[in-house]
Amino acid sequence: MKSCLVVDDSRVVRKVARRIAEDLGFDCDEAEDGQQAYEFCQGKMPDAVLLDWNMPVMSGIEFLEKLRQMDGGDHPKVIFCTTENDMAHIQRAITAGANEYIMKPFDSEIIQSKFSQIGLIG
Repeated sequence: MKSCLVVDDSRVVRKVARRIAEDLGFDCDEAEDGQQAYEFCQGKMPDAVLLDWNMPVMSGIEFLEKLRQMDGGDHPKVIFCTTENDMAHIQRAITAGANEYIMKPFDSEIIQSKFSQIGLIG
């Protein structure tokens, strides 16, 4: 079973994203900031990461930059799910190694479509 790490400082957003990913057949874990996500990835690298941008301790973009430098850190497909929708943020995320970018609010159709586009689901 493929694994998905949901990284968001909002418990509600984590629960919604987790349910969507589980419905798509993923085994899910959660982290409430980039630091927790980084520590999780040191122990077990997920197949997919749904990542918020604005979080305390370590932001999503800081986490992504550190993730891509880790052993195996090029493996996870990273999808930003954020309210930051200007081109500067999107460009920075793609440059840092994000595979896709979703605007909040999102729904199951959007996530399913993005997962399919980047080859996480058939």
